[in-house]
Amino acid sequence: MQSSEQSAFLRIGTRGSPLAMAQAHEVQARLAHAHGVDPAGIAIQVINTTGDQIQDRTLSEAGGKGLFTKEIEEALLAGRIDLAVHSSKDMPTLTPDGLVLAAFLPREDVRDAFISPKAASLASLAAGSVVGTASLRRQAQVLRLRPDLKVVPLRGNVQTRLRKLNEGVIDATLLALAGLKRLGMADAATAVLDTDTFLPAVGQGAICIETREADARTRELVAALDDFDTTTALHAERAFLAVLDGSCRTPIAGHARLVEGQFRFRGMILRTDGSEAFEASRTGDPIDAVRLASDAGEELKKQAGPGFFDLV
Repeated sequence: MQSSEQSAFLRIGTRGSPLAMAQAHEVQARLAHAHGVDPAGIAIQVINTTGDQIQDRTLSEAGGKGLFTKEIEEALLAGRIDLAVHSSKDMPTLTPDGLVLAAFLPREDVRDAFISPKAASLASLAAGSVVGTASLRRQAQVLRLRPDLKVVPLRGNVQTRLRKLNEGVIDATLLALAGLKRLGMADAATAVLDTDTFLPAVGQGAICIETREADARTRELVAALDDFDTTTALHAERAFLAVLDGSCRTPIAGHARLVEGQFRFRGMILRTDGSEAFEASRTGDPIDAVRLASDAGEELKKQAGPGFFDLV
């Protein structure tokens, strides 16, 4: 490790994709502002993850969400970094012993963006058009709305996916609007899909900060960045996911938010081909957010019946 990193005010660990770096720099800037230090004194260390190395198959085939966090969490546990910056939707349901999700930044737009040079919307795509996505959730919801389309796997960072779209490998794709905004590429969106018709992934649009549980100094420093509404929503969404034992192998969507002091949640499970879907929603006091979202998950398990996730 370089001496500059050893003497840094804090050391951030992150993936090296353009979006991951944009998120790490946002955390760096917010921490520097909150504590009156030079941003250059907060080191950013790029950590190559298994998920970044695997590009020839979907995450569901390769092993799930933890592929984007494993090496970063190992560095955190080993003390090589003080905090990790993640996209919340990449986080496995369970956090390794000794680590904790210490803060969530204010959430960006949670919606998915439809991108295509051939149609103004998902609804107007020609029958038989090819939609590329690495997400089983997006695949299932696309096929639920448009069973006449073909969905194929599409891996890579935002820039790679847009390049394949421009090369004509696919006719359309879907990306998180939050990621496009953080990259200054929001104008790449052809249309934005409303959450009423296309429910986002658990954690979508939210940046989370992970620290060692016993590292009181770092936890106190990052606490200054924590956003109450986002934290309330994310703990609820993750509780919903935990009840369903969800992973990248399962099409699950869930969105929690606070509206005028009231907690609102909507969750969905689907078959990968979009042929069947179940929904549940809850409203109530934010103090009951985790319980309400967990209860919605239990309801969906009962609706779907035993074996549903074995057949998706």
